[in-house]
Amino acid sequence: MLNTSVVLIEKDGKEIVAFGKGIGFGVKPGEEIDHSKVDQVFLSAENIRMQQYLELLSNIPEIYLTMVQDIVQYSKGYLETELQPSVYFTLMDHLHFAVERARKGLNISNRVYWEVKSYYPKEFYVGEFARKLVNQQLDVNLPEEESANIAFHLINAQSSEENHGDSMKTAKMLGSIVSLVRYNLKTSLQTDSIHYNRFITHVKFFVERYLSDKLMEEKDEELFEQISTLYPEAMNIAFKIKEYMHEVHHKPVPKDELTYLAVHINRLLKYSELNK
Repeated sequence: MLNTSVVLIEKDGKEIVAFGKGIGFGVKPGEEIDHSKVDQVFLSAENIRMQQYLELLSNIPEIYLTMVQDIVQYSKGYLETELQPSVYFTLMDHLHFAVERARKGLNISNRVYWEVKSYYPKEFYVGEFARKLVNQQLDVNLPEEESANIAFHLINAQSSEENHGDSMKTAKMLGSIVSLVRYNLKTSLQTDSIHYNRFITHVKFFVERYLSDKLMEEKDEELFEQISTLYPEAMNIAFKIKEYMHEVHHKPVPKDELTYLAVHINRLLKYSELNK
């Protein structure tokens, strides 16, 4: 048993991960679980990605598991669609990170808040439900923009493919940015890590905004200065991305975009240092 909501079970001779509220409560190793409590059965515990998710669970308080179960159940009913199983883990990771930021007074707002609210109103509504639930359960004050961040996870979880207007150009630009970051970090990136996948997701959105001329505006100089001071190495790499994009694609990158790139690069940097 991993905790009262996530357990390892044996099925067809293989160890798999089962997810359900209270599924492991009072159950001892070797005993049969109550299958009526199972919300989702995941991949084999031997799967590399699943091992990363299990590592993530060990670092996140169990209350996040309970909240995410409530959010996913509400989302399935309201959106009337199934979600990819990985949303349980990616949403837990995101909410844990968001609460940490809120408690440190570091507000990283979503500059595409209005676009998400306008184009994905149902997902945004669920995001609002989730944000209010977290605020109530953990006595924090996540900003309204956080509803859009949560909505992004729900949007991504509804399909296994992402549609791009120019997929070849997007893929090439994404690959160039990742290669630049990898070179400047001077270390190999663990492509199966949660932090890497979060970074890739952010860069995808950045590239889409860049190609569609919808980059964030220069609005938060104070946050830019704060992140520059806290994460100088990551910000230096973000500036190299800016120089590359201007030299190759002849379009500037605003400071607000650099701020968010630096935040995600710093998480990659910290993770690589921990695993040296």
